[in-house]
Amino acid sequence: MSCLFPVAIFGTLALTSIVAPPFMYRYDFVLLVLLLVQYLMYRSGLETIDEMKVIGVFHIIGLLLEIYKVRMGSWSYPEPGLTKLFGVPLYSGFMYASVASYMCQVWRRLRMDMTGWPGIVSAGLLGGAIYLNFFTHHFIPDFRWWLTALVLLVFRRTWIIYRVRSSTYRMPLSLAFLIVGFFIWLAENIATFFNGWRYPDQDQAWQLVHVSKISSWFLLVIISVIIVAQLKHVKAGRDKSI
Repeated sequence: MSCLFPVAIFGTLALTSIVAPPFMYRYDFVLLVLLLVQYLMYRSGLETIDEMKVIGVFHIIGLLLEIYKVRMGSWSYPEPGLTKLFGVPLYSGFMYASVASYMCQVWRRLRMDMTGWPGIVSAGLLGGAIYLNFFTHHFIPDFRWWLTALVLLVFRRTWIIYRVRSSTYRMPLSLAFLIVGFFIWLAENIATFFNGWRYPDQDQAWQLVHVSKISSWFLLVIISVIIVAQLKHVKAGRDKSI
C-alpha cells in the first residue's frame, strides 16, 4: 500500500507502452492519470494535506533537476507532448514525488520513529549539498563519494524504529537509504524499459541502467527523508501545542 503511487506511475508507463492512449500524446496521458491518482488518494484519506504539500515540494525539486539534466544531455524524453517544459514532460516530477509519497505512507503505516536524528541544521546542510552536487558535477569534480562518507558520519547514530503488527524492529538509517535506493534503481530499469525516458547508451537498444546509479538514488533518498522527517517534527510540535 505504501508503494501505491509508484506502482501507479510504472503501471501507467507499462500500459501506455503497449496500448497507445486515444486522442492525446502518451506523456500528457500519463500526467493526467497521475493527477487523478493523487486526487483520489487525497479524497480517500490515503494521503493528508500535509503529505500532499511534501509531494508537491518534491515534485518541484525533481522537475528542476530533470530540466537541468536533460539540458546537459544526461538523459532524454524522446516522445512528443503538449505538457513538456524545456523538453521535460511535467509527469517526470511525479517520479521524484513518488519517493516522498512512499516515505510518507510507510512512515504512517509502520508507525516509524527515529532516534539519534542529527538535527535540521546538519541534515539540511547535507541535503542541500547533495542536491547542489547533482548540478555542479558537470563543471567541477563529483563529490558524491565524499558526500556518501558524510552521510555515514552524520547519520551514524540515527536508527529507524518501525512496527509490524505487534513487533518492533529497528535498523540504521543509512542502511534504509541504501535499500530504498536499490529498489528505486530497479524501478528505474522498469521505467526505461517502457521508454519512460532514455539514457544515451539506450538510444539503440535498451540495456540495464548502470549500477552506479544506485549511489545517486541513495543520496536522493536522503533529501526526501530530510523533508519528510522535518514535516513530522513540525507536525508533532504542532500537535503538542494544541
